[in-house]
Amino acid sequence: MKEKLIRKCLFPAAGYGTRFLPATKATPKEMLPILTKPLIQYGVEEAIAAGMDTMAIVTGRGKRAIEDHFDISYELEHQIKGTSKEHYLTEIRSVIEKCTFSYTRQIEMKGLGHAILTGGETLIGNEPFAVILADDLCDHEGNGVLAQMVELYEKYKCSIVAIEEVPKDETYKYGVIEGKEIEEGIFMISNMVEKPDPKDAPSNLAIIGRYILTPDIYEIIKNTKPGKNGELQITDSLMIQAKENMVIGYKFKGKRFDCGSIDGFVEATNHFYNKAK
Repeated sequence: MKEKLIRKCLFPAAGYGTRFLPATKATPKEMLPILTKPLIQYGVEEAIAAGMDTMAIVTGRGKRAIEDHFDISYELEHQIKGTSKEHYLTEIRSVIEKCTFSYTRQIEMKGLGHAILTGGETLIGNEPFAVILADDLCDHEGNGVLAQMVELYEKYKCSIVAIEEVPKDETYKYGVIEGKEIEEGIFMISNMVEKPDPKDAPSNLAIIGRYILTPDIYEIIKNTKPGKNGELQITDSLMIQAKENMVIGYKFKGKRFDCGSIDGFVEATNHFYNKAK
């Protein structure tokens, strides 16, 4: 049996979710449901489907609901055992049985790079790992986005970012790459810019919330100067890594919903509702 190269997935989940206030005042944004399932569970299921069995979650104050969700609720189990409602817990029971969960807190919000450093060093260790941002909900009838990226990692053995084309006037929302297409949909990255003004964007290929990172990224993040808003941007660290080694941008197969925005959240809800019919 082939050894799994990527066993662990990191979920940065310490953000405040201000765009969804007041709903996120007491509920983590990662726990907002698309139909009956919270966003973060979709991400965990995608990681499991990609062969991962260890989920590392970076949380913050007010995020206990995430830990409670991926745990047995004995009182609830007892109440619905043997009733017509018991099947509602089948999916989450399966998730809990298939993987282990570990948690650490990001005490200060210093950007995605800082969250990855906080969780990676503490919970992942010295091995390549995946990162999922639960805000970006992805759907594909075949292999999920992360499974596609794991396959690519087996070939290239370097850090990989998922990319998609966005309207040129929306580049200010994303990290944007520039690179040479070495295979169809696969780009060797030569430049990355965090949230560029549309007139300064090197392309319209935007990084979305799926990454595979090699463990040398920790030291690179530590030596990266803070960028926009004084935060440690993972884009800046990956740019350093691209110059020293190689980083690939992968134009994934599937559809991605920006569930950090109300429009994307509603679009995802409609998509999964119609799919469930």
